[in-house]
Amino acid sequence: MSSSRLDPWVDSYAQRTNGMQASEIRALFAVASRPEVVSLAGGMPFVQALDMEMMAETVSKLLLERGAVALQYGSGQGDVFLREQILDVMAEVKVTAHPDDIIVTTGSQMALDLVTRVFCNPGDVVLVEAPSYVGALGVFRAYECDVVHVPMDDEGLNPIALAEAIARVRAEGKTVKMIYTIPSFHNPAGITQSQVRRAEILAVAKSAGILLLEDDPYGLLGFEGEPPAAIRSLDEEGVIYLGSFSKTIASGLRVGWAVAPHGVREKLVLAAESAVLCPSNYSQLTISQYLATQPWREQIKTYQELYRERRDALLESLELLMPAGTTWTKPAGGFYSWVTLPEGLDSKAMLPRAVSQLVAYVPGTGFYVNGDGHHNMRLSYCYPEPERIREGVRRLAAVIEGELGIAATFGTTVGLRKSDGHESPAPNLA
Repeated sequence: MSSSRLDPWVDSYAQRTNGMQASEIRALFAVASRPEVVSLAGGMPFVQALDMEMMAETVSKLLLERGAVALQYGSGQGDVFLREQILDVMAEVKVTAHPDDIIVTTGSQMALDLVTRVFCNPGDVVLVEAPSYVGALGVFRAYECDVVHVPMDDEGLNPIALAEAIARVRAEGKTVKMIYTIPSFHNPAGITQSQVRRAEILAVAKSAGILLLEDDPYGLLGFEGEPPAAIRSLDEEGVIYLGSFSKTIASGLRVGWAVAPHGVREKLVLAAESAVLCPSNYSQLTISQYLATQPWREQIKTYQELYRERRDALLESLELLMPAGTTWTKPAGGFYSWVTLPEGLDSKAMLPRAVSQLVAYVPGTGFYVNGDGHHNMRLSYCYPEPERIREGVRRLAAVIEGELGIAATFGTTVGLRKSDGHESPAPNLA
């Protein structure tokens, strides 16, 4: 070991660390958090919409009445009363279960990690949407999975493409362990699978004998009508359902859960105990106290109305200001719209100039493992006020217009991208 090396332990790391990479979103935080920058990047829930006096009273009451329990170790599976309350929350998306089917986790991100650890060996294939949630991609790569993207269309994951991907991967002699999908208000694509589409995807998974991992952090945050029924409502044995309170109550409490078949749930509990012993009793009981004493459905309606107003501000501004050739998805809920730039523009190369014009977004490349997404970007409307969103889109449109002007004058240059013949085109989901 040489002490002169930048990292003297580099040769000692496990092979799996090769798959651990900082996300492009995290790398943006330092810049996007500057007050002069309009950030359309991070997907932070607008927790300021909570009644903070009510939250203070909730926490105070918890500590005064059950402080010795809240500040102590708890069950590795999670508080039993909270698990019963989670049943009421999941009933909104038509999921039925027994409290014993649920494991409470430190955010649904931990549930993703546990499921992957329990099921996947190095080299196993996980099929994901194209594009897909960056946090899930990070987990799959950290466990040395072979991540394969499957095309989407206007209704989400394409079942025909999914069946073809399964056949192609198996023909290569590889094992497909999971299909990962975000069916409601997709991150980053902003689209929602119809009920017919959900049944079709489930049918493909069941026919192939492959586990379906359904990630549903946004399911209650739709802007019109009833929440979409989860895929898990159609099948209890072939689907693991992941939920979270991060978007519907408060992300800082870090409470999520997984619902799994009995045998799988037992393995998840063992994996969780080896990682953290138990999820935070304090966070769990804070959530539980809130659900028991506050009108949580009304709070969700408040979030829905707030995010709908901000979604409308984004879509109206895009329609008014974006140059010809730019397209975008029109989300019916959740936090995000997926933008496709005019031909030739590279969102990742363009980002420094956008930041210099005091607007930030997430380049589409962060949502792929194969280098795709250069002509896409994710715009988040959940956190900025509507007027800030409009100003951010105005700044972004000016940056794109400038890039198009450079292209017209000089041809391909920094911020513009020549095709190398190897990149498959990212889907136009608009």
